[in-house]
Amino acid sequence: MGELIETKEKQERVILVGVSVDDGNDTEKSLLELKELAYTAGAQVVGMIIQNREQISSAAYVGKGKLDEIAEMIRDTKASGIICDDELSPAQMNNLSDDLDVKIMDRTMLILDIFAKHAVSSEGKLQVELAQLKYRSSRLVGANSSLSRVSYGIGMRGPGEKKLEIDRRLIRSRIAELKAQLEDVEKTRGVTRQLREKGNIPVVAIVGYTNAGKSTLLNHLTGAGILEADMLFVTLDPTTRIFRFESGQEVLFTD
Repeated sequence: MGELIETKEKQERVILVGVSVDDGNDTEKSLLELKELAYTAGAQVVGMIIQNREQISSAAYVGKGKLDEIAEMIRDTKASGIICDDELSPAQMNNLSDDLDVKIMDRTMLILDIFAKHAVSSEGKLQVELAQLKYRSSRLVGANSSLSRVSYGIGMRGPGEKKLEIDRRLIRSRIAELKAQLEDVEKTRGVTRQLREKGNIPVVAIVGYTNAGKSTLLNHLTGAGILEADMLFVTLDPTTRIFRFESGQEVLFTD
């Protein structure tokens, strides 16, 4: 009888790592935002480390001494991975993975994972999967060992929880397929947009940074009933609802 495989997603314990290369660079504030992103993705932050350097290490993001400090914190906190505040190169990701022997993630990977978790519409799921595949295809050399260390948790999920084999040929084929599907979606959306324009209904866009209260405002104005949560990037797909003034004038609000 084969070995049973645990498929339930476990909460990951992560350490946040940032590099400050400028006295005016508020790295601590940036790491606090990264902490909120990790929370939104479902991770538990068990430590934060900032290194002050003249420039980010091209080899391993941080210097050798700081690597030893991170390794010690990993042992002490039993962390399953680290999340770096900047986008990592393939070489940085590979070297960190070899030195620390845990899952290595960066801010971009984390945000894409959050998008994958919260994408609802077909178009949203297609766009997220396309972005993830483009990201991974450019980092196959560096990300391969790191992504294979843990088969669950943040940084690994995609629309439909699909685990795609990291293979250049398959990724190129899937990217082409997704682009074709998105072109079809865009054509359909174009027809809808033309019909809306013929109706001469004004459109108002609600614009602002993540977690600024856009969904709350739209719900208050139109009763849209979309998700409200005190988390970063928790709402991904755009929502359009009609609003009628007492005068009878109709306006479309889009979050």
